[in-house]
Amino acid sequence: MTTMASDRETAPQPTRRAEIRRHELAAFLRSRRERISPEQVGLPRGARRRTPGLRREEVAQLSAVGVTWYTWLEQARDIQVSIQVLDALARTLMLDTSERAHLFQLAGATDPTPAASCPSVTPALCEMLRQLEPIPACIQNSRYDILAYNRTYGRLLCDLDAIAPEDRNCMLLVYTNREWQESVVHLEETQRLMAARLRASLAGHLGEPAWKMLLKRLAADSPKFRENWERYEVVGSRTKTKEFLNAHVGHLKLEHTDLWLGPEHGARMVTYTPADEESRQRLEKLYDLALGGV
Repeated sequence: MTTMASDRETAPQPTRRAEIRRHELAAFLRSRRERISPEQVGLPRGARRRTPGLRREEVAQLSAVGVTWYTWLEQARDIQVSIQVLDALARTLMLDTSERAHLFQLAGATDPTPAASCPSVTPALCEMLRQLEPIPACIQNSRYDILAYNRTYGRLLCDLDAIAPEDRNCMLLVYTNREWQESVVHLEETQRLMAARLRASLAGHLGEPAWKMLLKRLAADSPKFRENWERYEVVGSRTKTKEFLNAHVGHLKLEHTDLWLGPEHGARMVTYTPADEESRQRLEKLYDLALGGV
């Protein structure tokens, strides 16, 4: 009985645990901030800089949060942190997947991006993606997050392996990634249709944090998205012939098909089958290049 009482006295209470976690979060943010040079984020170093890495106000500016609020975070103040802000900080501080997960855990939040976890992508589905080669194929959700993909798809529009998992989203890529944009033959039409399709899907996800985070990021990073989003256009899913200009094999004419893996507006397998013999041969060449690590 004495031992049990002693354990209760020494065990951290909820308030104490929260305080410890806030101090760990503050230390982690400082350490990540200090390792990034101004040049890495496009800022001038200046002759009078004494702080190693970035200043607090620079992190706040790049993350679109208040300087005082970010300072309180590094001072371990008891304040609430939204997942949108955590996402912005993770990108500003160039956190890798493990560091990002650590940030969210210290903040007591759940990372809503598919980079955190994706239970719907089973080993059997991954094997299906491999067996479809050289047909480009991936698994997406209704938010356009790319949850898994095969080698050919990974080289179809850009080097997808080089994109951070939390940034593997077709909406973000078609509106903000130059290489992806240059690979889409009818870019403006594609951007407009994708925005309309996203709005149609949004009706079933109103108020969900991951959707709010995506929309806020798109609106901040792309004037073209803001323009298309304000059209309030809505379209449903449909099969369509698409044209791409691949950097390695040239022009591709492909038939886009959605294979739903559950209720509509959930996860789907997206496939691109060749629309002509020339495209078929070029897909085989692209697959060979992908196998070779190109």
